[in-house]
Amino acid sequence: MVRTLSLVVLLSLAGCVRTGDAGAQGGGRSAAVGGAAVTADEGLETATFAGGCFWCIDAPFEDLDGVRKVVSGYSGGNVRNPTYEQVSTGSTGHLETVQVTFDPKVISYSEILDVYWREFDPTDAGGSFYDRGSQYLSAIFYHDGTQRAIAEATTELLDRSGVFGGSIVTKIVPFESFYPAEDYHQHYCRTSSDRYHSYRAGSGRDGYIAKTWGKSARADFMKPQDDELRKRLTPLQYQVTQRGGTEKPFDSEYDENKRAGIYVDVVSGEPLFSSTDKFDSGTGWPSFSKPIDPRMLVKKTDRSLLETRVEVRSRYGDSHLGHVFPDGPTPTRLRYCMNSASLRFIPFDDMQKDGYGNFLWLFR
Repeated sequence: MVRTLSLVVLLSLAGCVRTGDAGAQGGGRSAAVGGAAVTADEGLETATFAGGCFWCIDAPFEDLDGVRKVVSGYSGGNVRNPTYEQVSTGSTGHLETVQVTFDPKVISYSEILDVYWREFDPTDAGGSFYDRGSQYLSAIFYHDGTQRAIAEATTELLDRSGVFGGSIVTKIVPFESFYPAEDYHQHYCRTSSDRYHSYRAGSGRDGYIAKTWGKSARADFMKPQDDELRKRLTPLQYQVTQRGGTEKPFDSEYDENKRAGIYVDVVSGEPLFSSTDKFDSGTGWPSFSKPIDPRMLVKKTDRSLLETRVEVRSRYGDSHLGHVFPDGPTPTRLRYCMNSASLRFIPFDDMQKDGYGNFLWLFR
């Protein structure tokens, strides 16, 4: 069966379908923001990048779990505190830019970039879709050496994969300053939703994303009714996915699985993890350094034990998957500790016939 994304899935991946938390509000015009990746808010980090119109690059991060704040603005130029009108002339050297403040214990810089790369055409050296000019070029402004290394590594991997059909021209440059844009540009996908979605579609951005990432391939990701789930799932799978249970360590079907392929939600079929990001954590449960697409996961605070943890659930199947811990390997430093009972493994050789051919680029 060929899989396609439903309209709800498409819009949610584009951003601003569900209401975000208060932490996403903000944006002013008072000063430049500079400094290291770690912000004044202890433990939080900052990512800064450009990918064309900041209305569209801002949106995918608004509702991403672990993101505390998203601000549209200007970076890379030589004019202090520029206005939109000045930047629009292309004479300031500034790019329309987005700055994301996030909690690295919940989501990593590497995952932030994974979302970023899926939202624009990094092979375009003249602008972005029908927005032409230097102010619409793409760039990653790294805040420290770690961010630079991750940005360079992801660029190389994506270039090798050939997923874009051309060479990436996105610049990777040191961060110097960031000037928040005018208030009416902030969170535009919420304040002017109809215009935002019309602009995305009309500019060609949505069509490009669909063509490049296979978002026109079918996948409803619907959660069946409870009586159907009880028929389809084993008692352990039902207990884990529907009741938040945990399978025994070292007695897990996929703990030592080393075959190439992807892992999907056993309930809905959502693509969740790739074998390319799987590692042996020694815990007895299958562990991954990051998901295929962070937007397919929901992360919730779990206080069921003495230690506060971060629960991980599938977005559309609402299955309990496991927990994420800040003790994993680079580049994310995260460990997604999952229950095999929540997952179904799709071997590489079966991905095309099972409807997951649009993820084959992960293995090129």
